[in-house]
Amino acid sequence: MKYSKSEILNQIKGQLIVSCQALPGEPLYVPEKSVMYLMARAAKEAGSPCIRTSSIRDVKAIKEETCLPVIGIIKINYEGYDSYITPTMQEIDELVAADADIVALDCTMRSRGDGTTINEFIAQIKAKYPDIVLMADISTYEEGVNAWKCGVDLVGTTLSGYTSYSPQKDGPDTELVRRLSKDLDIPVIAEGKVHTPDQAVQMLEAGAFAVVVGGAITRPLEIAARFINRVKEYSYESR
Repeated sequence: MKYSKSEILNQIKGQLIVSCQALPGEPLYVPEKSVMYLMARAAKEAGSPCIRTSSIRDVKAIKEETCLPVIGIIKINYEGYDSYITPTMQEIDELVAADADIVALDCTMRSRGDGTTINEFIAQIKAKYPDIVLMADISTYEEGVNAWKCGVDLVGTTLSGYTSYSPQKDGPDTELVRRLSKDLDIPVIAEGKVHTPDQAVQMLEAGAFAVVVGGAITRPLEIAARFINRVKEYSYESR
């Protein structure tokens, strides 16, 4: 099933979207087949109305398992590209063919190996796929405004703290969410470094249309390490 833009927005407004991703080299990545559909199953049972995921196989497996709308991305490194989230038309083509309901891509101002600007790339995508629903992953206010002016459908604060020129924080960029939500007339999705339920609520209070949480829910290595490191700190401090 492929969801329309209006159906997706009605479903996710004020809600928490769970990001279910496992990349090669991570504990939950299995080369033989996708297992992320199991994480997505748990997220659906918990009440998530939408799933964000990476790779074609996970988009397909999660759509089949959950029948929920899926935000699809492909993470890949190309020489000359600072961006690695859906950086070229090849990834766009693959995600469209896999029926990703929303296609998310890096809309920062960083270098693109083919010499195009992000504005030119967005225009090319919209010309090729007029009905595509695009989510811009950005790191700064200026990038969010630029993506909005280019005609994307949603802006996500996904990359704040992950570019050298954006604020380096341990938690989510609340101020970025607040500014974009105030100034843009499209949904702003709070994503990135949301570690706790209270932080998710704070994002909604700041004006976010919806919140995406990934590592704090679906990356057991990160979750376990957070607990173990804190216990080790306590044991050291108590000596």
